[in-house]
Amino acid sequence: MTARTVWLHLRVPFSFFLLPIFWFAVSQSPSPDIGRTIAVLLIVHLLLYPASNAYNSYYDKDEGSIGGLETPPPVTKTLYWVSWAFDIVALILGAFVGWPFVVYLLIYGFTTKAYSYDGIRLKKYPILSWVLISALQGGTTYIMSYIAINDLSLSAFTQPNLLFGGLLGTLNLMALYPVTQVYQHEEDARRGDQTFSLLLGIRGTFVCAIVTYLLSLIAFYFYFEGSLYFYLYLLFLSPAVIYFLHWLWKVYQDADQANYRSTMTMMWLSGICLNSYFILLIFLTHS
Repeated sequence: MTARTVWLHLRVPFSFFLLPIFWFAVSQSPSPDIGRTIAVLLIVHLLLYPASNAYNSYYDKDEGSIGGLETPPPVTKTLYWVSWAFDIVALILGAFVGWPFVVYLLIYGFTTKAYSYDGIRLKKYPILSWVLISALQGGTTYIMSYIAINDLSLSAFTQPNLLFGGLLGTLNLMALYPVTQVYQHEEDARRGDQTFSLLLGIRGTFVCAIVTYLLSLIAFYFYFEGSLYFYLYLLFLSPAVIYFLHWLWKVYQDADQANYRSTMTMMWLSGICLNSYFILLIFLTHS
């Protein structure tokens, strides 16, 4: 594999879609340490997530489009070792942040490997993988980023407000996660992976996204106690919501509209909206 091919399969730009969870953790931190904040940002989004992407690409060996990569090039064992190298570097650097952060890196790394590894293949279990990955990338990442940024002990995990924030992150990912699988039904079925989106069907995937997103809105309302922060959230998300509803109407007319490019447009739009909102929230809560 060439360096360019390896880079493509790391899918670093895909980390942008998970970045709002990190900004949310920073925005809710009472006094975030700048050095620790930068370290967590770089380790998670430039090492941990790309390592997971590369490992997934190696075992899936996709021929069709995957998240962030419309035409994935063939993979070799090189990608497998690169994924492990990224994980090891993440752990070494994470040790300077603290052992609770190392625990998180280990849990994330091994769970996402179990998701793809042929001998376990959590991806084949639709409901389990939906809940587990959403809780891992959403709730657990939010909580452990918060703990690492603020240099807290692992016992802080039980703080009610921190758990509530983790629930918000989980619900957001539960709404988004099946949508990222909606255009891969044919390839997933060919491999024998009964993903959650495949289980629901195309229309069911969109209904699930709407229901879960509405639940997350209710949770955000109570989290922010109906304050201006909640209504700003609605305002910033409105472009993504409008696009989603328009896309939903097109899909109901023609199921082929549930394709890679439409999915990526949805992902980029929601990513821009969410990242913008939470970055603004950082300035509002720390000004």
